[in-house]
Amino acid sequence: MNVIENKTFDNERALYNIQHTIVKGCTFAGPADGESVLKETRDIVIDDCSFSLRYPIWHARKYELKNSRLDDKTRAALWYSDDGVIEHTEIRGVKALRECRGTVIRGCDIESVEFGWKTADTSITDTRIVSEYIFLDASDIEIERLDFKGKYSFQYVEGLVIKNSVLDTKDAFWHAKNVTVTDSVIKGEYLAWFSEGLTLIRCKIIGTQPLCYCKDLKLIDCEMEDCDLSFEYSDVQADVKGHIDSVKNPHSGSITADSIGEIINEDSIMECCAVVTDRSKN
Repeated sequence: MNVIENKTFDNERALYNIQHTIVKGCTFAGPADGESVLKETRDIVIDDCSFSLRYPIWHARKYELKNSRLDDKTRAALWYSDDGVIEHTEIRGVKALRECRGTVIRGCDIESVEFGWKTADTSITDTRIVSEYIFLDASDIEIERLDFKGKYSFQYVEGLVIKNSVLDTKDAFWHAKNVTVTDSVIKGEYLAWFSEGLTLIRCKIIGTQPLCYCKDLKLIDCEMEDCDLSFEYSDVQADVKGHIDSVKNPHSGSITADSIGEIINEDSIMECCAVVTDRSKN
């Protein structure tokens, strides 16, 4: 492979369409303030580089981005780029990853208000992400050991697996389809309303009014903390360890917990026939 090393670039499309190249120790910043410095690249490795320009990596194919830093000026850093590996990299720009396919993210630290929108075939491990809107309308995502903080996360996703992670979020999984979360903590309000095919296994769920209007919802050996008005109008099979503050008008299925503070059956707009069982009263 060709090597470009220890140089500074700030012109528009500075390394446009480079191929079979290692870009190492370079800085992408300067007074020319050029956009799209690595657009339309093929088979490249970006190692130990610093970015401070807009739209740096668009329409790339088969790329590696590692040990690098993208500051808050690198808005929309990676768009329309496929078959990429991003590892041990710090990303700070907004709208960092969009409409990309086949992305592997490992050991990264990411703060991006809109991250992962409309992506497909994404894998994330051992990563920290802060994002107000993460993975909107994305598909086929596998996540393990993610430390996440945000708000409107994983809305309209389809095909998502999360393991051994901590999600501090709000309105997570709204309208999501075919999601499985295992051995994780999910903290936030209004969890997973309007979801279909959500399965939670050995998870801890924290927050008000979770899991309403769900279809094909399953909870297996989960814990629920500060969860009131749970399961309203949901089709659910739930086995909960410990206490649920309250259950309100579940539509169908069964809900079993060690104890339930209140079972509310009132003001329903539909027939609700789920079986709710409080083990402490049997």
